[in-house]
Amino acid sequence: MDFELSEEQGMLRDTVREVLTKTYDVETLRKVTDTDLGWSEKVWKSLAEIGILGLTFPESEGGMDAGPVEFTSVMTELGRALAPEPYLDSVLVPGSLLEAADDATRGELRQGLASGELLMAFAHNEPGDRWPVAAVATTATADGVLNGTKSLVGHGDAAHKLIVSARAGDEVGLFLIDADAEGVTRTPYRTHDRRRGAEITFNDAKGTRLGSGDASELIANAEIGIQTALCAEALGAMERSLELTVEYLKSRKQFGVPLATFQALTHRAADMYVQLELARSLVLYATTALADGIADAAIASRVKLQTVRSARLIGQEAIQMHGGIGMTAEYPIAHYVSRLTAISHTLGDADAHVTKLSKDLGSYDMLSVG
Repeated sequence: MDFELSEEQGMLRDTVREVLTKTYDVETLRKVTDTDLGWSEKVWKSLAEIGILGLTFPESEGGMDAGPVEFTSVMTELGRALAPEPYLDSVLVPGSLLEAADDATRGELRQGLASGELLMAFAHNEPGDRWPVAAVATTATADGVLNGTKSLVGHGDAAHKLIVSARAGDEVGLFLIDADAEGVTRTPYRTHDRRRGAEITFNDAKGTRLGSGDASELIANAEIGIQTALCAEALGAMERSLELTVEYLKSRKQFGVPLATFQALTHRAADMYVQLELARSLVLYATTALADGIADAAIASRVKLQTVRSARLIGQEAIQMHGGIGMTAEYPIAHYVSRLTAISHTLGDADAHVTKLSKDLGSYDMLSVG
């Protein structure tokens, strides 16, 4: 099996890297994330112009009909640059959930997402939820009147439209609603990794149901895609953290010689590289599974578990080997570690995924210990 990117996939990666590298250094990143919006509309427009926003949508809906390999490559580059643009929250996730909509609605909304003119968000998590359980206490009447609170809506502060999970009788349905509709209250917040979100309350807010039947499986499959995308983003952040650490060891001198000459430090850098490659192999595993049409929650948990473990070691070692400068806002390492920490606690931390995987042990015919 060929694990290398094709020529077209490599060009896509290089194009995204060029756009983001020209824009973001640590000073620019801090300025952009300190704005009310928290990300760059100029970069967003550039991503739309080169087709990134519509990457996974069919060509008939303004997209490029690309697959998991392409979107994970984009997520890795966003992670390398620490780019705060809401590609996952505002395009990939709601775009995938629009599978529940009728053809006309799906086509219109995906074209808006692909052009960059429309921003959406998925309002699902509620107060008291702890992954993997989502109670979905928000309710919807037969005519789509919503009541409830969604506490963690990534980039919900900037969204024009929301896709809301709500309990409709015995089913969980998906409802489309304007973010500024009557009865919708948004309370924006900022996270420690300089991202944006909102708590959103629905008080007799009128939405429109997307499709019919229970949407639980569609939501679960979307979550698997989210896990894979986040791990791909973390991979990019870990790559860059290792590169910055190696560069620092080569340039910083102690006792008149570069830190890279100290064997103990080079061994620790080697351990970082091993953890990076372990995470890379698992991200590739998850990406390949999705490309083969396999949406497996166990695979997503395995990948997330290794990514979280790798991120913890790489982040801690990067800061330790940089010394005090590694903790400052003026230097990029602290920002990478903050983002890796946020990813590690999104949709389950290491303990949560170990617990989930251990509960499934009885369903396997064979186990390997490693």
